[in-house]
Amino acid sequence: MTTSDASAQTSSRTCLAIVLAAGEGTRMRSDRPKVLHEIANRSMLGHVLDTVRSAGATRIAVVVGPNSESVAKEAAKHAAAEIFIQENRLGTGHAVLSAREALAHKDDDVIVVYADTPLVSAETLAKLRGPLGRGAAVVSLGFEARDPAGYGRLIMSGDELLDIREHRDASEAERTITLCNGGLMALRGDVALSILEKIGNTNAKGEYYLTDAVALARQTGHHAAVVVVPEAEVHGVNDRAQLADAERMLQERLRKAAMLSGVTLVAPETVFLSHDTQLGRDVIVEPHVVFGPGVVVEPGAVIHSFSHLEGAHIATRATIGPFARLRPGTSVGERAKVGNFVETKNAVLGTGAKVGHLTYLGDASIGADVNIGAGTITCNYDGFGKYRTEIGQGAFIGSNSSLVAPLNIGEGAFIGSGSVITDDVPGGALALGRGRQVVKEGWATAFRKAGLAAKKK
Repeated sequence: MTTSDASAQTSSRTCLAIVLAAGEGTRMRSDRPKVLHEIANRSMLGHVLDTVRSAGATRIAVVVGPNSESVAKEAAKHAAAEIFIQENRLGTGHAVLSAREALAHKDDDVIVVYADTPLVSAETLAKLRGPLGRGAAVVSLGFEARDPAGYGRLIMSGDELLDIREHRDASEAERTITLCNGGLMALRGDVALSILEKIGNTNAKGEYYLTDAVALARQTGHHAAVVVVPEAEVHGVNDRAQLADAERMLQERLRKAAMLSGVTLVAPETVFLSHDTQLGRDVIVEPHVVFGPGVVVEPGAVIHSFSHLEGAHIATRATIGPFARLRPGTSVGERAKVGNFVETKNAVLGTGAKVGHLTYLGDASIGADVNIGAGTITCNYDGFGKYRTEIGQGAFIGSNSSLVAPLNIGEGAFIGSGSVITDDVPGGALALGRGRQVVKEGWATAFRKAGLAAKKK
């Protein structure tokens, strides 16, 4: 079935997504809840919530553990979700039943996903729902495992899923099966609650397994099915090594999508993208560039090596770097240039403006065709508040200038090199703010002679 076929079959059906986010994550060795750890600058929980919403979920329930206010707060940032608390961690089946109130609505479809499985796609969730519309009561997401040890096995008879056997409960023959349980499950909403309420805790671990829903559904005359996906898509995260693996796999997806859209990544494996990075057609990104959240680069711009961008908007045909740092609130105009060892924050550069090197621009508006000389800084902070510097079109700022905000430099004004400018400068004027040069002929010769004489004593 194609993605469009799956989407068409599910678009008219209501869907409850239950996101399980109650895992302790002790193997992360972290003070932060596991599901709040990030890949591509977004929490794993955020990725999953965005995915279920894209997959057509009409209602979302998030199951958290006790004292998980930070997880509930993160969920609220990404979706209008109902929060349910699993007071005692007694297995996945018990976790799903913690959202009993949501299940009682009997939506057409119910999908159960995990907040620590962030790589599953919306297209896959649409496919997972598909068999429900064709009569299946339970659908499991499966994968062919390279090493099946530790995974639940999918017991099949043709296309019918007979049971899911946890590894510790499986026989030797069942452990030879390589088709494994990916954890995610879809249930038909009209029977989901009745099936889940029958789950017991008679397994080796004494927990309530969601996987038992398959056998229970078949015992009451219902059908169960499997949707098979690549193993990488159901990659779960339990420790920092698996988190790094998830980051790597997501970066590969993001890079490939960028290149297929018309972006040149000169050395793709060295470029790190955020989940929301937007790169226009014919953008060129050189090696070793990092994109933080909130970056938009318009067509034809060039990002040179070793630059770091976050919360910035780069207009068409602008050039950034190498070794540039663009911080949040930066907007670079068309054909503008931000060169090496330049840092910007809350700075707007007009069309054709040039900031070549060794400069800091904070809380500044730079007009069109302004030239900022090397070593220039805007002195925008006095220890208590931030203040803006406004530079008019066509102004020229000489090298090694300190511009003490609040400050307004008019159009076409000229600031002499080495100046400290504290007062507004009218358009077309020259401003100098430096001490007068004094030359004392012969002083250096006498100084060295006296020093050498003292050293010989």
